[in-house]
Amino acid sequence: MTLRSTATHTIRIAAPVDRCQHFFTPIGEEAWVDGWKPSYIVPADGRTEPGMVFTTGSGDDHTIWTLIDFDTTLRRALYSRVTPATRCALVEVRCTSVDGGRATDVQVSYTVTALTPGGVPTLAAYEGDAFIKMIEGWREAIEARLPQLLAEPD
Repeated sequence: MTLRSTATHTIRIAAPVDRCQHFFTPIGEEAWVDGWKPSYIVPADGRTEPGMVFTTGSGDDHTIWTLIDFDTTLRRALYSRVTPATRCALVEVRCTSVDGGRATDVQVSYTVTALTPGGVPTLAAYEGDAFIKMIEGWREAIEARLPQLLAEPD
């Protein structure tokens, strides 16, 4: 029985790295993730900063997120997320400028651990083709909204 799954996938977004990093902040994701509406605990305005805490989901999917590290120089974010009914995870997003600054490679890594027997089946979403499909879905959602995302202030 697998209790932990680790996966990494990289997507390319046709946007400068500084803008692209914002797309992967909690408040930035509100613009492209359907149904994503975090409840910001600290800071209450959703400002992205190390130590911020927010929640998503409800019932067995209620998830507590903490931004462990957010580095605008290294273009890295590291989140801890705990869904007490099933799993916990470390989520890392690294953005690297490519194509002369016109695009960004976004490397997304998840390390997910089952906390309960009910959490074991949830690991399948973070493995192999399922994980690649999930992250490619992010790319597709961003690309579909890219003109609006680039027009919005950070």
